[in-house]
Amino acid sequence: MTEETISFFASQGLATDGSSFGAAAEELAAAQGGAVLAPLVDLGLIRASGADTADFLHNLLTNDIKGITAGGGRFAGFCTAKGRLLALLLIWRDGDDFLLMLPRDILPMILKKLSMYVLRSKVKLTDASAERVLLGCAAAIGVSPAPTLGAAAAELPRFGVSPIDGGQAIRLDDRRWMLALDVAMIGSRWQQLTATARPVGLAAWQWLEIAAGQPRVVAATQEAFVPQMLNMELPAVAGVSFSKGCYPGQEIVARTQYLGKIKRRTYRARLETAVVPGTHVYAPETGDQHCGAVVSLAPSPAGGFECLVCAQSGAVEAGEVHVGTPAGERLEFLSLPYTLQEAPAGTN
Repeated sequence: MTEETISFFASQGLATDGSSFGAAAEELAAAQGGAVLAPLVDLGLIRASGADTADFLHNLLTNDIKGITAGGGRFAGFCTAKGRLLALLLIWRDGDDFLLMLPRDILPMILKKLSMYVLRSKVKLTDASAERVLLGCAAAIGVSPAPTLGAAAAELPRFGVSPIDGGQAIRLDDRRWMLALDVAMIGSRWQQLTATARPVGLAAWQWLEIAAGQPRVVAATQEAFVPQMLNMELPAVAGVSFSKGCYPGQEIVARTQYLGKIKRRTYRARLETAVVPGTHVYAPETGDQHCGAVVSLAPSPAGGFECLVCAQSGAVEAGEVHVGTPAGERLEFLSLPYTLQEAPAGTN
């Protein structure tokens, strides 16, 4: 995102940190019950181009990249050799190229890390954050997004990609879409889009992400989780393929899937006090040893905060998990929009 784009959103009332347009509680209420549009100023893009790009990404990431068509995208992880996640990426095609969306705070490191694997491959990787404006669009269940997105984008299947005026739309789930717009179009398109959707900041968008049970990896949580800890092999998250072949950490991910029960999962919970991603959580049965960590956090429309937290399933089932210290605030667990039933081995 360019300085001109940031200045444009500031002129529309967006806070310097991108959190809100000045009415956080009203924006959260709108996200819960209406149609909203959020500048995703915390996200950036990597462009991957060249004749070997599909094979290159396929051999590095947890999902089937060679299977991505012009009308579809994928969610995938990039792991260390020990199967620990360095990044979660939304990936789709832009002509012959691929665009990889991820948090801006880890983009330089991931770009450098991916570039180390290029070697003699016909692949070029660049920071493309200045090429597109990323917007999140969401509509509550029962509220049609068609007036904002257009009928074709509104009817996309999950991870479907459609051209729209000035860019592309990618459907994320039942309620959320991501728009990647040409920077030259943002002034006119913003006015058109916000005629039917309320502008909201990152606080409201990140609450929607948590309500969807969609994990993210930021600098503070790199190498903290294997994919199954973030529910990535489940169809509702759909970030892992077990039939695509090798990638860094694949042996660990496959072993976790095929051998025994997955002991840690990601849950949704409520708390009164804000904490940062990576904050450890504790349970009586684990004593001074933590049993997991906070994945992400956002203000809740009901007051306080909601988070995604990766924790030992046994501790969650026992109903007592504390944040920060063994005597810290007790989490109130909420429902996810999907079950945590494990995907059969060999699926995806």
